[in-house]
Amino acid sequence: MSKSKKPVLAKLSELQAGNYVDCFVQLAEKSRKTLPDGKPFVTCKYRDARRTVGAVPIWSDSPLFEQAQTWQVGQFFKVRATFTEHEKYGPQLDIEQLRPVEDRDRADGFTELDFTERSRFDPEAMFAELESIVTGEIADGPLRALVLNLLTAHATALKTLPGSARHYYPFAGGWLEHTLSVTRSCAWLADRYGAQFPELNPPLNRGLVIAAAVLHDIGRVRELDARPGQPTKDTVPGELFGRLFLGYDLIRAAAVGVPDLNPELLDLLLHCVVAHLKMPEWGATPQPIVPEALILYHVAELDARMEVYARCLTRDTADGPFTERDPVLGRPLLKSRKV
Repeated sequence: MSKSKKPVLAKLSELQAGNYVDCFVQLAEKSRKTLPDGKPFVTCKYRDARRTVGAVPIWSDSPLFEQAQTWQVGQFFKVRATFTEHEKYGPQLDIEQLRPVEDRDRADGFTELDFTERSRFDPEAMFAELESIVTGEIADGPLRALVLNLLTAHATALKTLPGSARHYYPFAGGWLEHTLSVTRSCAWLADRYGAQFPELNPPLNRGLVIAAAVLHDIGRVRELDARPGQPTKDTVPGELFGRLFLGYDLIRAAAVGVPDLNPELLDLLLHCVVAHLKMPEWGATPQPIVPEALILYHVAELDARMEVYARCLTRDTADGPFTERDPVLGRPLLKSRKV
Protein backbone atom coordinates (compact mmCIF):
# COMPACT_ATOMS: atom_id res chain seq x y z
CA MET A 1 0.00 0.00 0.00
CA SER A 2 1.48 3.31 -1.05
CA LYS A 3 1.56 5.71 1.85
CA SER A 4 1.27 8.62 -0.62
CA LYS A 5 -2.41 7.76 -0.78
CA LYS A 6 -4.53 9.90 1.53
CA PRO A 7 -6.15 7.92 4.35
CA VAL A 8 -9.89 8.10 4.95
CA LEU A 9 -11.47 8.40 8.38
CA ALA A 10 -13.34 5.18 9.15
CA LYS A 11 -14.56 2.99 11.99
CA LEU A 12 -12.68 -0.18 12.86
CA SER A 13 -15.83 -2.29 12.52
CA GLU A 14 -16.32 -1.10 8.92
CA LEU A 15 -12.84 -1.85 7.55
CA GLN A 16 -12.13 -4.21 4.68
CA ALA A 17 -8.85 -5.64 3.43
CA GLY A 18 -6.68 -3.01 1.78
CA ASN A 19 -8.31 0.01 3.41
CA TYR A 20 -5.82 2.77 4.33
CA VAL A 21 -7.40 4.73 7.15
CA ASP A 22 -7.29 7.03 10.10
CA CYS A 23 -9.22 5.25 12.81
CA PHE A 24 -10.09 5.66 16.49
CA VAL A 25 -9.44 2.49 18.48
CA GLN A 26 -9.25 1.29 22.05
CA LEU A 27 -6.39 -0.90 23.26
CA ALA A 28 -7.99 -4.22 24.20
CA GLU A 29 -4.88 -6.33 24.90
CA LYS A 30 -1.12 -5.74 25.13
CA SER A 31 1.62 -8.29 25.66
CA ARG A 32 5.42 -8.03 25.57
CA LYS A 33 7.12 -11.15 24.19
CA THR A 34 10.59 -12.31 23.21
CA LEU A 35 11.84 -14.35 20.26
CA PRO A 36 14.18 -17.32 20.87
CA ASP A 37 17.09 -15.10 19.81
CA GLY A 38 16.20 -12.61 22.56
CA LYS A 39 14.64 -9.95 20.33
CA PRO A 40 11.66 -8.37 22.15
CA PHE A 41 8.39 -7.32 20.55
CA VAL A 42 4.93 -6.15 21.58
CA THR A 43 1.61 -7.57 20.38
CA CYS A 44 -1.62 -5.62 20.70
CA LYS A 45 -5.30 -6.00 19.96
CA TYR A 46 -7.56 -3.04 19.30
CA ARG A 47 -11.33 -2.74 19.44
CA ASP A 48 -14.44 -0.69 18.98
CA ALA A 49 -17.95 -1.66 20.06
CA ARG A 50 -18.40 -4.19 17.26
CA ARG A 51 -14.98 -5.60 16.44
CA THR A 52 -11.62 -6.59 17.93
CA VAL A 53 -8.57 -7.09 15.70
CA GLY A 54 -4.89 -7.75 16.16
CA ALA A 55 -2.01 -5.76 14.72
CA VAL A 56 1.32 -6.44 13.09
CA PRO A 57 3.82 -6.95 15.95
CA ILE A 58 5.76 -3.91 17.12
CA TRP A 59 9.42 -4.88 16.94
CA SER A 60 12.17 -3.45 19.11
CA ASP A 61 13.57 -1.38 16.22
CA SER A 62 10.21 0.30 15.57
CA PRO A 63 9.75 3.93 16.69
CA LEU A 64 6.54 2.78 18.43
CA PHE A 65 8.29 0.18 20.59
CA GLU A 66 9.33 2.50 23.43
CA GLN A 67 5.97 4.30 23.34
CA ALA A 68 4.18 0.97 23.64
CA GLN A 69 5.72 0.33 27.05
CA THR A 70 3.50 3.05 28.54
CA TRP A 71 0.25 2.15 26.78
CA GLN A 72 -2.58 0.98 29.03
CA VAL A 73 -5.37 -1.44 28.17
CA GLY A 74 -8.53 0.64 27.83
CA GLN A 75 -6.67 3.67 26.47
CA PHE A 76 -8.00 5.33 23.30
CA PHE A 77 -5.79 6.02 20.28
CA LYS A 78 -5.96 7.49 16.81
CA VAL A 79 -4.11 5.28 14.36
CA ARG A 80 -3.14 5.53 10.73
CA ALA A 81 -3.00 2.03 9.35
CA THR A 82 -3.65 -0.38 6.54
CA PHE A 83 -6.22 -3.08 7.27
CA THR A 84 -4.99 -6.47 6.07
CA GLU A 85 -6.22 -10.07 6.01
CA HIS A 86 -3.33 -12.34 7.03
CA GLU A 87 -3.59 -15.94 5.85
CA LYS A 88 -2.59 -17.30 9.26
CA TYR A 89 -3.45 -14.56 11.76
CA GLY A 90 -6.62 -13.17 10.21
CA PRO A 91 -7.56 -9.46 10.15
CA GLN A 92 -4.78 -7.12 11.29
CA LEU A 93 -3.88 -3.45 11.46
CA ASP A 94 -0.52 -2.58 9.91
CA ILE A 95 0.03 0.60 11.91
CA GLU A 96 2.00 3.48 10.43
CA GLN A 97 1.26 6.15 13.05
CA LEU A 98 -0.36 6.07 16.48
CA ARG A 99 -1.04 8.63 19.21
CA PRO A 100 -3.37 8.93 22.21
CA VAL A 101 -6.75 10.52 21.52
CA GLU A 102 -6.95 14.25 22.25
CA ASP A 103 -9.90 16.60 22.86
CA ARG A 104 -9.58 17.97 19.32
CA ASP A 105 -10.45 14.52 17.97
CA ARG A 106 -14.05 14.99 19.07
CA ALA A 107 -14.45 17.36 16.13
CA ASP A 108 -13.65 14.38 13.89
CA GLY A 109 -16.28 12.23 15.56
CA PHE A 110 -14.47 10.54 18.44
CA THR A 111 -16.80 9.51 21.27
CA GLU A 112 -16.46 6.88 23.98
CA LEU A 113 -19.97 5.67 23.10
CA ASP A 114 -18.54 4.07 19.95
CA PHE A 115 -16.76 1.61 22.22
CA THR A 116 -19.77 0.48 24.25
CA GLU A 117 -21.96 -1.97 22.38
CA ARG A 118 -25.51 -2.28 23.70
CA SER A 119 -28.37 -4.68 23.28
CA ARG A 120 -30.86 -3.71 20.60
CA PHE A 121 -33.60 -4.23 23.21
CA ASP A 122 -34.53 -1.83 26.00
CA PRO A 123 -33.06 -3.12 29.29
CA GLU A 124 -35.93 -1.76 31.37
CA ALA A 125 -38.45 -3.61 29.22
CA MET A 126 -36.44 -6.84 29.34
CA PHE A 127 -36.06 -6.64 33.11
CA ALA A 128 -39.78 -5.97 33.54
CA GLU A 129 -40.66 -8.98 31.38
CA LEU A 130 -38.30 -11.21 33.35
CA GLU A 131 -39.91 -10.09 36.61
CA SER A 132 -43.35 -10.66 35.11
CA ILE A 133 -42.48 -14.23 34.10
CA VAL A 134 -41.18 -14.98 37.59
CA THR A 135 -44.21 -13.42 39.28
CA GLY A 136 -46.78 -15.07 37.04
CA GLU A 137 -45.26 -18.46 36.27
CA ILE A 138 -43.40 -19.74 39.35
CA ALA A 139 -46.17 -21.22 41.46
CA ASP A 140 -44.07 -22.02 44.53
CA GLY A 141 -44.18 -18.88 46.70
CA PRO A 142 -40.81 -19.18 48.48
CA LEU A 143 -39.02 -20.09 45.24
CA ARG A 144 -40.64 -17.13 43.52
CA ALA A 145 -39.56 -14.86 46.38
CA LEU A 146 -35.97 -16.11 46.18
CA VAL A 147 -35.72 -15.33 42.46
CA LEU A 148 -37.37 -11.92 42.79
CA ASN A 149 -35.15 -11.00 45.74
CA LEU A 150 -32.03 -11.73 43.71
CA LEU A 151 -33.28 -9.81 40.69
CA THR A 152 -34.18 -6.81 42.85
CA ALA A 153 -30.91 -6.85 44.79
CA HIS A 154 -28.83 -6.77 41.61
CA ALA A 155 -31.18 -4.88 39.27
CA THR A 156 -28.83 -2.00 38.50
CA ALA A 157 -25.95 -4.27 37.52
CA LEU A 158 -28.11 -6.75 35.61
CA LYS A 159 -29.52 -4.04 33.33
CA THR A 160 -26.06 -3.19 31.98
CA LEU A 161 -24.16 -6.47 32.41
CA PRO A 162 -22.92 -8.31 29.29
CA GLY A 163 -23.75 -11.97 28.80
CA SER A 164 -20.04 -12.75 28.84
CA ALA A 165 -16.75 -10.91 28.49
CA ARG A 166 -16.00 -12.13 24.95
CA HIS A 167 -17.81 -15.30 23.90
CA TYR A 168 -21.54 -14.54 23.59
CA TYR A 169 -23.81 -11.53 24.11
CA PRO A 170 -20.64 -9.53 24.93
CA PHE A 171 -22.36 -6.15 25.21
CA ALA A 172 -24.25 -4.02 27.71
CA GLY A 173 -27.65 -5.59 28.36
CA GLY A 174 -26.42 -8.93 27.03
CA TRP A 175 -27.05 -10.71 30.34
CA LEU A 176 -30.71 -9.71 30.20
CA GLU A 177 -31.09 -10.53 26.50
CA HIS A 178 -29.57 -13.99 26.95
CA THR A 179 -31.36 -14.74 30.22
CA LEU A 180 -34.76 -13.64 28.92
CA SER A 181 -34.32 -15.69 25.74
CA VAL A 182 -33.25 -18.76 27.73
CA THR A 183 -36.15 -18.33 30.16
CA ARG A 184 -38.75 -18.07 27.38
CA SER A 185 -37.41 -21.21 25.67
CA CYS A 186 -37.14 -23.16 28.93
CA ALA A 187 -40.73 -22.31 29.87
CA TRP A 188 -41.95 -23.52 26.46
CA LEU A 189 -39.96 -26.75 26.67
CA ALA A 190 -41.13 -27.39 30.24
CA ASP A 191 -44.72 -27.26 28.97
CA ARG A 192 -43.85 -29.37 25.94
CA TYR A 193 -42.12 -32.18 27.80
CA GLY A 194 -44.36 -32.01 30.83
CA ALA A 195 -47.27 -32.80 28.52
CA GLN A 196 -45.35 -35.47 26.58
CA PHE A 197 -44.20 -37.33 29.69
CA PRO A 198 -47.09 -37.15 32.19
CA GLU A 199 -45.90 -40.38 33.80
CA LEU A 200 -42.97 -38.59 35.45
CA ASN A 201 -43.37 -38.79 39.21
CA PRO A 202 -43.02 -36.18 40.51
CA PRO A 203 -44.09 -34.27 37.39
CA LEU A 204 -41.56 -32.11 35.61
CA ASN A 205 -41.30 -28.99 37.79
CA ARG A 206 -42.01 -26.03 35.52
CA GLY A 207 -41.34 -23.47 38.23
CA LEU A 208 -37.94 -25.00 38.92
CA VAL A 209 -37.03 -24.84 35.23
CA ILE A 210 -37.99 -21.16 35.06
CA ALA A 211 -36.20 -20.26 38.29
CA ALA A 212 -33.05 -22.02 37.11
CA ALA A 213 -33.23 -20.28 33.73
CA VAL A 214 -33.49 -16.85 35.35
CA LEU A 215 -30.64 -17.50 37.78
CA HIS A 216 -28.33 -19.70 35.71
CA ASP A 217 -25.86 -16.86 35.09
CA ILE A 218 -26.52 -14.74 38.20
CA GLY A 219 -22.89 -15.30 39.17
CA ARG A 220 -21.89 -12.88 36.40
CA VAL A 221 -22.66 -9.97 38.74
CA ARG A 222 -19.61 -10.92 40.79
CA GLU A 223 -17.53 -12.45 38.01
CA LEU A 224 -17.37 -9.50 35.59
CA ASP A 225 -16.03 -5.97 35.84
CA ALA A 226 -18.03 -4.23 33.11
CA ARG A 227 -17.54 -0.47 32.92
CA PRO A 228 -18.90 1.73 30.09
CA GLY A 229 -16.28 2.37 27.43
CA GLN A 230 -13.84 -0.16 28.89
CA PRO A 231 -13.20 -3.79 27.94
CA THR A 232 -15.05 -6.21 30.18
CA LYS A 233 -12.70 -8.23 32.37
CA ASP A 234 -12.90 -10.73 35.19
CA THR A 235 -12.86 -9.61 38.79
CA VAL A 236 -10.51 -11.31 41.24
CA PRO A 237 -13.37 -13.56 42.51
CA GLY A 238 -14.28 -14.21 38.88
CA GLU A 239 -10.78 -15.45 38.11
CA LEU A 240 -10.60 -17.48 41.31
CA PHE A 241 -13.97 -19.22 41.19
CA GLY A 242 -15.91 -18.52 37.97
CA ARG A 243 -19.58 -17.69 37.63
CA LEU A 244 -20.95 -21.11 38.57
CA PHE A 245 -19.51 -21.12 42.08
CA LEU A 246 -20.18 -17.40 42.53
CA GLY A 247 -23.79 -17.95 41.48
CA TYR A 248 -24.07 -20.91 43.83
CA ASP A 249 -22.95 -18.72 46.73
CA LEU A 250 -25.28 -15.86 45.79
CA ILE A 251 -28.30 -18.16 45.60
CA ARG A 252 -27.51 -20.02 48.82
CA ALA A 253 -26.91 -16.75 50.69
CA ALA A 254 -30.18 -15.29 49.39
CA ALA A 255 -32.03 -18.47 50.42
CA VAL A 256 -31.25 -17.69 54.07
CA GLY A 257 -33.73 -14.83 53.76
CA VAL A 258 -36.48 -17.19 52.55
CA PRO A 259 -36.88 -19.59 55.50
CA ASP A 260 -39.93 -21.35 54.04
CA LEU A 261 -38.05 -22.47 50.93
CA ASN A 262 -38.08 -26.25 50.57
CA PRO A 263 -34.47 -27.46 51.13
CA GLU A 264 -34.75 -30.14 48.45
CA LEU A 265 -36.07 -27.60 45.96
CA LEU A 266 -33.11 -25.34 46.75
CA ASP A 267 -30.69 -28.20 46.15
CA LEU A 268 -32.32 -28.97 42.81
CA LEU A 269 -32.15 -25.31 41.81
CA LEU A 270 -28.46 -25.18 42.69
CA HIS A 271 -27.83 -28.38 40.73
CA CYS A 272 -29.51 -26.91 37.65
CA VAL A 273 -27.32 -23.81 37.89
CA VAL A 274 -23.96 -25.53 38.38
CA ALA A 275 -24.69 -28.24 35.77
CA HIS A 276 -25.86 -25.98 32.94
CA LEU A 277 -22.62 -25.60 30.95
CA LYS A 278 -22.34 -28.01 28.04
CA MET A 279 -18.70 -27.42 27.08
CA PRO A 280 -16.17 -28.70 29.66
CA GLU A 281 -13.67 -26.07 28.56
CA TRP A 282 -16.26 -23.41 29.49
CA GLY A 283 -16.09 -24.51 33.12
CA ALA A 284 -18.78 -27.17 33.48
CA THR A 285 -18.87 -29.14 36.72
CA PRO A 286 -21.50 -31.91 37.18
CA GLN A 287 -23.64 -33.17 34.33
CA PRO A 288 -27.45 -32.80 34.59
CA ILE A 289 -29.12 -35.64 36.52
CA VAL A 290 -32.70 -34.32 36.65
CA PRO A 291 -34.97 -33.42 33.68
CA GLU A 292 -35.22 -29.76 34.67
CA ALA A 293 -31.43 -29.40 34.56
CA LEU A 294 -31.32 -31.18 31.19
CA ILE A 295 -33.64 -28.59 29.65
CA LEU A 296 -31.55 -25.68 30.90
CA TYR A 297 -28.32 -27.43 29.89
CA HIS A 298 -29.30 -27.58 26.23
CA VAL A 299 -31.19 -24.28 25.98
CA ALA A 300 -28.44 -22.15 27.55
CA GLU A 301 -25.80 -23.59 25.23
CA LEU A 302 -28.01 -23.31 22.13
CA ASP A 303 -28.93 -19.70 22.84
CA ALA A 304 -25.30 -18.71 23.42
CA ARG A 305 -24.18 -20.46 20.23
CA MET A 306 -26.98 -18.95 18.16
CA GLU A 307 -25.95 -15.44 19.20
CA VAL A 308 -22.35 -16.19 18.19
CA TYR A 309 -23.57 -17.49 14.80
CA ALA A 310 -25.77 -14.44 14.23
CA ARG A 311 -23.01 -12.00 15.17
CA CYS A 312 -20.47 -13.77 12.98
CA LEU A 313 -22.77 -13.95 9.94
CA THR A 314 -24.08 -10.38 10.13
CA ARG A 315 -20.83 -8.57 10.90
CA ASP A 316 -18.29 -10.37 8.78
CA THR A 317 -16.60 -8.26 6.09
CA ALA A 318 -14.44 -10.92 4.42
CA ASP A 319 -14.73 -11.56 0.70
CA GLY A 320 -15.95 -14.92 -0.53
CA PRO A 321 -18.67 -17.35 0.53
CA PHE A 322 -17.35 -17.91 4.06
CA THR A 323 -16.83 -15.71 7.08
CA GLU A 324 -13.49 -15.22 8.73
CA ARG A 325 -12.64 -18.04 11.15
CA ASP A 326 -14.54 -17.28 14.34
CA PRO A 327 -12.29 -17.65 17.42
CA VAL A 328 -15.16 -18.88 19.62
CA LEU A 329 -16.57 -21.41 17.18
CA GLY A 330 -13.15 -22.40 15.85
CA ARG A 331 -14.33 -22.38 12.23
CA PRO A 332 -15.69 -20.12 9.49
CA LEU A 333 -19.40 -20.09 8.65
CA LEU A 334 -21.11 -20.20 5.26
CA LYS A 335 -22.62 -16.80 4.50
CA SER A 336 -23.16 -17.02 0.73
CA ARG A 337 -26.68 -18.50 0.54
CA LYS A 338 -29.76 -17.88 -1.56
CA VAL A 339 -32.23 -19.80 0.62
